[in-house]
Amino acid sequence: MDRKQNLYRNETFSFVNPWIRYFLFFFSFLFWAFSLLIVAIGVYAKVQKATDTVRDTFLIDPAVILIVVGVVMFFITFCGCIGALRENIHLLKTFSFTLTFVFLTQLAISIMGFFYSDQTRGALGKFVKKAIVHYRDDLDLQNLMDYIQKEFKCCGWNNYTDWSWNLYFNCTHENPSKERCAVPYSCCTPVPGEIAGIVLSQILISQIQDEITSVL
Repeated sequence: MDRKQNLYRNETFSFVNPWIRYFLFFFSFLFWAFSLLIVAIGVYAKVQKATDTVRDTFLIDPAVILIVVGVVMFFITFCGCIGALRENIHLLKTFSFTLTFVFLTQLAISIMGFFYSDQTRGALGKFVKKAIVHYRDDLDLQNLMDYIQKEFKCCGWNNYTDWSWNLYFNCTHENPSKERCAVPYSCCTPVPGEIAGIVLSQILISQIQDEITSVL
């Protein structure tokens, strides 16, 4: 029995440089903690922020995606943490093979997106159209669209007229909205010095209010 245990220990034991071991443990632990945060955000979004607007806009509920990604990251980084700390060759192999599989999956998705670019563009176009239609219905979706338009310096999917799909920005005479024929602020190009002027005016207003308060 002792001989079998010794043979098993010899097969599973692998010397790992302490610097490499603690380096791997440290980063695995960081991503392990990050995975818990992702799961917590996903659960919060599922419980508190789940709306029909989000479900209609996205093909899959983003909260479910966050939870699944967080759980997968948790188990992968758990193998990395314990495997590096205990020098367990089986856990390190599982960690290595899983990372390789995730990388190959991402590479395959990227290649498929390149070869099926028309289908990918069509799917993105449908998402943007739904997001424009529900722009005012969900604050998180609104912030996402504003971020995308500012980051990519665009307005709508094709051009600014796409915002006529939205109930509030629709440019028909029957539309009573004050935003009729307009576009979100994220479509606009900021004028140099405009932001500084707004901030300066706010500072001056606050100073005047403080002075009036002190006098009174």
